[in-house]
Formats: sequence, C-alpha cells, structure tokens
Amino acid sequence: MATNERTVASVDPDVALAYRFPEVSFAYDERDVALYALGVGACGADAVDDKELHLVHHRDSQRHIKVLPTFVSLFPNKNSNGRGIVNVPGIHFDESLLLHGQQYIEIYKPIPSCASVVNKVKVAGLHDKGKATILEIETTTSLKDSGEVLCMNRSTIFLRGAGGFSDSSRPYSYTTYPANQISRISIPNSAPSAVHEDQTQQSQALLYRLSGDYNPLHSDPVVAQIAGFTRPILHGLCTLGFAARAVIKSFCNGDPAAVRNIFGRFLLHVYPGETLVTEMWVDGQRVQYQTKAKERDRAVLSGYVLLKHIPSSLSSHADNGGGRL
Repeated sequence: MATNERTVASVDPDVALAYRFPEVSFAYDERDVALYALGVGACGADAVDDKELHLVHHRDSQRHIKVLPTFVSLFPNKNSNGRGIVNVPGIHFDESLLLHGQQYIEIYKPIPSCASVVNKVKVAGLHDKGKATILEIETTTSLKDSGEVLCMNRSTIFLRGAGGFSDSSRPYSYTTYPANQISRISIPNSAPSAVHEDQTQQSQALLYRLSGDYNPLHSDPVVAQIAGFTRPILHGLCTLGFAARAVIKSFCNGDPAAVRNIFGRFLLHVYPGETLVTEMWVDGQRVQYQTKAKERDRAVLSGYVLLKHIPSSLSSHADNGGGRL
C-alpha cells in the first residue's frame, strides 16, 4: 500500500467472531530458546551469571537449557508470519494506529527446550469503545505428538480509530474472560520487597527481533520517526521478558519453572540503551511489579507474576540488582 493511502477502519463483529482460525504448527529448538534469553537480557551484565547461565548453556551437566516462561510470548507471532498480529476477517484498521496494550500468559507445564507444537487461536474478546476497538486474541499451544497443553497467551490489542460499530447506547462487548480479574493493577504505596536494575543495550531490539518479530518500528529509524519516535523503540514483549527475569532472579533463585502466570500492561515505549528498573512487591504467591525507564523516570510496564510457591526468604533471594529497600 502506498504511504499516502490510509486503511478505512471498520469492524463487522459477526464476521470476526464466526471465523475459525486454522491451526498453526511449528517447531523450535535450544538455539531459539537461548537466542530469546539473550534478547531479553540474560547474562547481559555478567556472562557467567550463576542464576542465568543455565538459560543459555548446559552447565553442571544439565541435559537441556532452561526456558524462560516469557519465551512462549513468541508463540502467537507464528499465527501471523512475523507481522506481529493475526489477521481477523471483519476487522480492518490502520496498522500505524495499533497498540499492543496487554499480555497475559498461563503456563501449564514446564516448557521444553525443544519441541514441535500446535497453536489454536480464537477471538477471546471484542469491545467497542467508540473511538477504538479492543481485540483480544487467545492462543493455546499444545505439544504436537501428545496433545498436552503447554500454555496460553492472550494478547490485548487496541485498534485506534476502528470503533463505533455498535449502538452507542449499548456498546458491543464480547469476552470469554472477566477482563477486570486479569488487568486490575494497583501499585502499592509501601517500599518494594526487591528492586532489580538492568541496562539494555543499544542493539537490544536488533537482537530481540531475531526471535521473530520483524516490525520495522524496532529497527528502521525512518519508520520510527514516522510513528512519532526519535529512533526505533524496544519491543513491548522484550520489556516484559526483562521484568519476568527480574522476578525470577529475585524470588525464584533463577528457576524459570517456578512461574505459573504472567501479566503485563504496556504503559510507555522504551528506547534501546535505557536502564530498566523493576520494583517488586510480594503478596503471597503473587509478585506485583512496575518497571521504569530510569533515565526518564517514567513507568513503562506494570503487572504481576504468579508463582507456584510463596518465596521462602525475600532477603536471601534478593539479587545484586538492588535487593531490598
């Protein structure tokens, strides 16, 4: 499409909800897992980090490297051939006005370091907000041979300029999940249980994109400037990976299998090279977090990580990224 052309935004909810997505099969291996870990900063400050080396190397005779739970956030991208959003019939919008608002992940069993898997996709939510449409895409991923379900992703996409398709007095809303149970986030006024600081690299987005999200917004300075940024920005899911790593290092002794659920709400862009400061508060098995861009003192991400067990000792698990306050 020519640069001066604009997509006419329109939504036909009946067509969108009636669509049955084809199943998508794909395979990944340990190279993909290790590349992703490096893309979200693992071993970035210390190449022999005791709590992260097992994410990229077979240390201590381990048969397989361990998999960060946010690695599965890459799986929905397989539905769209690397374009970042699946095409949904009945929904037409200007891609320059698209915002990835939230990501929710459920982990049902430890993620293997190599596997052949199948994605099943559906529209989980469709909401008319007048000047925008909120689209929720749910991707459930299973092992291809056994059919065991590994995980579920729900991606919440804001389509600006694509709303107003229903009676304004009765906004159209369809969802299979109570959205407020997922997205209710309130940052505590108390001091964090732990703080972790990560320096992203100037090349962070270029490294992360090798995991499959080739949106030029994260690599092409011209595209970034057209979108209103001074330079290419970091992928939101990359920032989510940094935050999840902070929780795992601080409260799980580096064990990624300790995570059950992850939720992230994207608040603001991150420029590669900025320092990410993740503040964390523990409430039972739930670790609530807020990540800030240190140089601008702006919150860029908030959410929570639900652990399988209550952390046994906050002080002993706090890492060198800041520890307890």
